[in-house]
Amino acid sequence: MPLADSSLAYALHGAAAAVAEIISGRNLNEALSGLWRERPSLPPGQRGAVQDLAYTALRRCGRDDFYLSRLMDTPLRDKPVHALLLVALARLAARPEEAHTIVDQAVEAAGELAQGKYKALVNGVLRNFLRRRNELEAAAGQDEAARWQHPRWWIDRLRQAHPGYWQALLEAGNGRPPMTLRVNRRRVAAADYLGQLQAAGLAARLLGGDAILLERPVPVERLPGFADGLCSVQDAGAQRAAPLLDVHDGLRVLDACAAPGGKAAHILECAAVDLTALDADAGRAVRVSENLLRLGLQAHVRPADCRETDAWWDGRDFDRILADVPCTASGVVRRHPDAKWLRREQDIAQFARTQGEILDALWRVLAPGGKLLYATCSLFPEENGRQVAAFAARQEDCMRLPIAGMPELLLLPAEEHDGFYYALLEKQA
Repeated sequence: MPLADSSLAYALHGAAAAVAEIISGRNLNEALSGLWRERPSLPPGQRGAVQDLAYTALRRCGRDDFYLSRLMDTPLRDKPVHALLLVALARLAARPEEAHTIVDQAVEAAGELAQGKYKALVNGVLRNFLRRRNELEAAAGQDEAARWQHPRWWIDRLRQAHPGYWQALLEAGNGRPPMTLRVNRRRVAAADYLGQLQAAGLAARLLGGDAILLERPVPVERLPGFADGLCSVQDAGAQRAAPLLDVHDGLRVLDACAAPGGKAAHILECAAVDLTALDADAGRAVRVSENLLRLGLQAHVRPADCRETDAWWDGRDFDRILADVPCTASGVVRRHPDAKWLRREQDIAQFARTQGEILDALWRVLAPGGKLLYATCSLFPEENGRQVAAFAARQEDCMRLPIAGMPELLLLPAEEHDGFYYALLEKQA
């Protein structure tokens, strides 16, 4: 008999399907999007449950994989079953008082995998975990990857780069991200929109500028006027970009890596500029256009690799350029927990090469006297300060401009924002 779509077993099975895709190398957004396409009639509440279980399992993966290594004689080759055990262990950690139900429902979910031949294994592993829980938790506390729930190389990198904060950064990476709104100042003032939220029963507070922090995340459908473009969901750290870029009416502006379009939209909300928005992925470029349309904003959106200037540049210089470059996303890992397990240490060097190529290409299309804002959501120096220093050293006409009296701005993940890096560069005339 198929699993009832309202059951915990169904949610466990769905979350395990998504996590199995991550184990195979796919990113979480793609995995969940594929799952929703396969199950279009899934009730919204159950969709939320599947998503929450998948995110929680990925945040805890380092610890629960450690448990499985102690609970099983040989590693599981069947990825869906491995994923189901990870999801079930994460649920047991979150709801220990429901242990009997969770084990029962996990076994039911296992019945849908490989003709049910792993039901006994799932039952045995989970019950063995419950019996040995105290012993396993003590052992996990002595293993860095299990304790901090990050890969060892990631832990080592943060410890070296941020010796005074590395533990706090790892803890932040395992937490749940805040939900912050950016009010569309062209349509409503932040204080007035806060009143609309309160009238709708949504507790929130102003963070400054256009940012409002919700006390609890909610579906966007519950946000007053969201469909009409009154607000967007955007982290407060990401909202620093548009003001730092120093835009004003009449400028020609380029957002070189624009998807999904939050920073491009904020620029347009701040000033009446002639904005070109690029993204190397055609599908993601469509999302930029969709987001701008909802907000009532216009830009020239093109699918293009910003490094290949001959393919998209019309020969007219830009007054301002935002280079929000591809990176490891180590500063937003609580929002994208799959990144911890998809990234490899050697990826840092590859990202750094790409970032350098982007900077070199964009500098050629920046007008003399123009400004370029370099941005990442990384905590690794190779993608941040070292990258900018190397670029400034090879460009004689590059001058670094201070941000709040400092040569650069590094926002470490905190309660109110994710981790971001910014450096502002001016091209000398």
